[in-house]
Amino acid sequence: MRMLRHFIMTKHRNLVTCVAVVGFLLIYVELRLSQLQKTEIKEVKSVQESQRVNSPLGFYTETEKFESNVPIILYNRVPKTGSTSFSNLVYDLTKTNKMYCLHLNITKNSLKIPIGDQYNLARNMTTWVERRPALYHGHFGYFSFAQFGFPEPMYINILREPLDRLLSFYYFIRYGDDFRIGLRRTKQGDKTTFDECVAQNGHDCQPRALWLQIPMMCGQSAECWKVGSQWALQQAKDNLVNRYALVGVTEQLEDFVVVLEAIQPRMFNGIINKFRTGSKSHIRNTIHKEPPSEATLAAMKNTKTYRMEREFYDFAVRQFEHIKRYSTYKDETGTLQPLYGQYHYEKIFGPSGNMDRKH
Repeated sequence: MRMLRHFIMTKHRNLVTCVAVVGFLLIYVELRLSQLQKTEIKEVKSVQESQRVNSPLGFYTETEKFESNVPIILYNRVPKTGSTSFSNLVYDLTKTNKMYCLHLNITKNSLKIPIGDQYNLARNMTTWVERRPALYHGHFGYFSFAQFGFPEPMYINILREPLDRLLSFYYFIRYGDDFRIGLRRTKQGDKTTFDECVAQNGHDCQPRALWLQIPMMCGQSAECWKVGSQWALQQAKDNLVNRYALVGVTEQLEDFVVVLEAIQPRMFNGIINKFRTGSKSHIRNTIHKEPPSEATLAAMKNTKTYRMEREFYDFAVRQFEHIKRYSTYKDETGTLQPLYGQYHYEKIFGPSGNMDRKH
């Protein structure tokens, strides 16, 4: 009897031991399979990311993520148009409006962007949903997201009377401004006046130096940068009307921010008040300027390049004032304000018939 009991107990212990060993092996196998699965997923993601980053030019597909309802604004700012003042107003809104403002720095200050970078920028801005809503700004020519199959951003810009812009730039690169004091400019120390430069047929006061706002609004095509191109002028006009949500002018910068808040209050709420009451409505002033003579002005204005750039500027002014007329109103103090809510829905019918008379 004692031997039988010993035999049974021994068998029981062996069975328990076997069950424990089998259980341990099952747990071990499950852990290893889980680890292998995680490793495989990481490797696949790594390969996909490598393919995404290093892929050649291609077109946008539905596998890429984007949120079309969260705005992206692209501001390809023209130099010496008040762009620094405007950009700093936007930076001040980033915290309160829970948005992002990012500067796009093109190597060597080039206004032309390689086509591969155009594609990658369009894809990056479109899929970088963690940085939305966002305004991207920098000195570069217009380029289209749609040509690569991506949703278009909202384009904005500011233009300036072309000769005033050139004069401002001419003295800016010689004397700098009161915004970044001490920064050495490309022509620092050159005391040549604009009048003297024109008389000497200098390089940076040539009529061709006026050719800037047209090509920057025209785009990256070769013809856009051909000085005096009638095609470029027409393309710039077409883009201004059909591609840009709003193009303002330096001479009406306050009105520009009023209309902009009317267009996109989600991002620009409060910009009017900051412009009118803050200290950043005009933060960059060229340290030294000398007004040109009437003879110099007449000579510059009599060139084909100036006439074309002026035609484009006047076109932009008319378009801006047209938009402003129907997008703003003056309050009881005569102050310009954004205009909202000038529409309603009515005659709404659905499966259940007349759902509402007015919305």
